[in-house]
Amino acid sequence: MKPVSISENSLSAQIWNSAPQLDNIPVINTETLVPAGARAVVIAPHPGDEVVTCGGLLQLLCSLGHPLQLISITDGSASHPGSRQWSEKRLSVFRPQESVEALRRLGLPMHSLKWIRGGFTDNALDERESELTQFIVRYLRPGDVVFTTWREDGNVDHDAVGRASARAAALVGATLNEIPVWSWHWPMRDHGLIPWHRARKLRLDTWTVARKSHATHAYASQLDGEPAIGIAPLLPRVILERMRLPYEIVFV
Repeated sequence: MKPVSISENSLSAQIWNSAPQLDNIPVINTETLVPAGARAVVIAPHPGDEVVTCGGLLQLLCSLGHPLQLISITDGSASHPGSRQWSEKRLSVFRPQESVEALRRLGLPMHSLKWIRGGFTDNALDERESELTQFIVRYLRPGDVVFTTWREDGNVDHDAVGRASARAAALVGATLNEIPVWSWHWPMRDHGLIPWHRARKLRLDTWTVARKSHATHAYASQLDGEPAIGIAPLLPRVILERMRLPYEIVFV
């Protein structure tokens, strides 16, 4: 499925703000998601996905002292094709810097965070899925708890990373959790495609939400589009609005 266009209208009925199932999702705590002593591994298709998917969870895990590993599959440099302001060369440097600032805003210990950068080309991950799976396998251990994008999210790269992560986790003996991103912004007619039986709600307090929102705004290259060449903001207002919800939802 293709993601719905969410460029401007933040008031339209979408799954994240209209689905009745949202009120009945069972609550889960951090300790249940990631047992004591387990390592959490967050696999992000693009820079910024680590915050948009689970910026709140990252803060909670950090406060509990869990070992963390972040795997950034791409550097996000192909997000603005044809742009002079945000050329691939500039973005290949700038987007990883945005991620460093975003994680700093979340309060993560940058001196001890294990951070792997894959260097894959974005918008083409489905063509290298087998290679991607083997890459992820190298950095997983039995007993890890993996968080990545849902394999049916509706974005080609998100779906590919979700599938590759699922295969890698199964091969290694790690636990897989998937997090929807673009699928929350599907129109309400598609709410039946969401696996509600797998959904669990992780509650976030006011300060955790505020830090997550502040971290999201570190991605300056993604906040403004270039209408003249048909590029919409990668982080439109509706995404920023959803970032202020007092919970994150994980498919277990």
